[in-house]
Amino acid sequence: MKRIKNYAISLLLLLSHSAFANYEVNRITYLNIDASINPAIFNFLEDNLKKLSKENGDLAFIKLDTPGGLVSTTKDILTLIGSLDYPVGVWITPEGASATSAGAIISSAAHFLVMSEGTNIGAATPITMGKDIDQKDGRAKAVNDIVALVRSLSKARGRTPDFFEKMISEAISLDARDALEKNVIDKIVNRQSDLIDFLATSSVTIKGEEMKLIVAKNVMTRTVEMDPGQQILNIFSNPTTAYILFIIGAALLYFELQAPGGFIAGALGACCLVLAGIGFQVLPLNFGAVGLILLSFVLFILEVYITSFGILTIGGIIALILGSLFLFRTDNSLIELEISVIISVVASITAYVSFLGWYIFKTWHKHKDFYGHAHDEGVVLQVLDRDKKKYQVRIEGEIWTAKSEEYLELHDAVEVISQDDEHLTMIIKKI
Repeated sequence: MKRIKNYAISLLLLLSHSAFANYEVNRITYLNIDASINPAIFNFLEDNLKKLSKENGDLAFIKLDTPGGLVSTTKDILTLIGSLDYPVGVWITPEGASATSAGAIISSAAHFLVMSEGTNIGAATPITMGKDIDQKDGRAKAVNDIVALVRSLSKARGRTPDFFEKMISEAISLDARDALEKNVIDKIVNRQSDLIDFLATSSVTIKGEEMKLIVAKNVMTRTVEMDPGQQILNIFSNPTTAYILFIIGAALLYFELQAPGGFIAGALGACCLVLAGIGFQVLPLNFGAVGLILLSFVLFILEVYITSFGILTIGGIIALILGSLFLFRTDNSLIELEISVIISVVASITAYVSFLGWYIFKTWHKHKDFYGHAHDEGVVLQVLDRDKKKYQVRIEGEIWTAKSEEYLELHDAVEVISQDDEHLTMIIKKI
């Protein structure tokens, strides 16, 4: 009799526990991330995830497509997910998306990890570490720390930790089908209805408590996007966008120094540099690499003033390539520029500098003085002082202050007799 009584009590406790372990999902919130992992992304996730709760039956899914990002921000996101009392999943979508570097690390912490067909996950380090991880390089300690963290998280979520480790130590990458086969992800999901069906048959463990999900087919869903400010920062924090804006800004300032007078190129260059700076403030910036890029443009400018027969230009191109390769390579980053982007930028700048060098040589060969305008023709733009016969003229795209021995009118064609570079004036005559 006593045994029967104990069995009944145990059965009641089991039923009570099972009832308590059910988690009815009342709302699924989708958070879209299509950018590098930076503080703006963390702010977006924190603002929205903190508004959800277990009491309201919330479940969040991060729709992820990222090239990587900051290690510090990645760890902040992992801590954020671990602090929540409701499930948070990661859905690598749409087709063509990837969870690379920091994205793979964040995925290891998801309570549910699903991928769409045609996506990939992995390559969680910008350099192929391989066996070098055992050597004493500057990044070994940071990489080993991430490996231990990812192994712990993936094991806690019931996934194979070895492949998550290899994503970091060997930079492997898996497509959706390989990831499912190797127990890296939970399911291949292409539509929202497929995701809901999968969740309805799933259970999850949060802070040691195992819960069976109850998800209705018509469960309420909503998608949250970044606010306008976060979206703008998101655009400029893309490594490729920030890099190209920086290069364009520097190139336009370089052009302004070579052909002064209009200020349009300089103003646009300054704007591009400011926009690049907005992105750089949230990206892992290697200031040594920035210095190399700036040095490259200094060398390009010096080539105009110093006859080096192309040596300074070659040095500038080398500095530009090295600076571009290491621009985002820091101990706190998991992103890098695509080689195709670097090749395109370097090739464009090399072509421009080569053309400029050819033009300078051609002009020098003609005048024997690149900055000299003797015998060049121009046009009167403005009469500055008729009594003193002082005018503003345009000579081969440059604006000069000029003096004449005769009275001139607007749009008169003139020829340069001589010039004074120190005071930017020239003596002209009417043609």
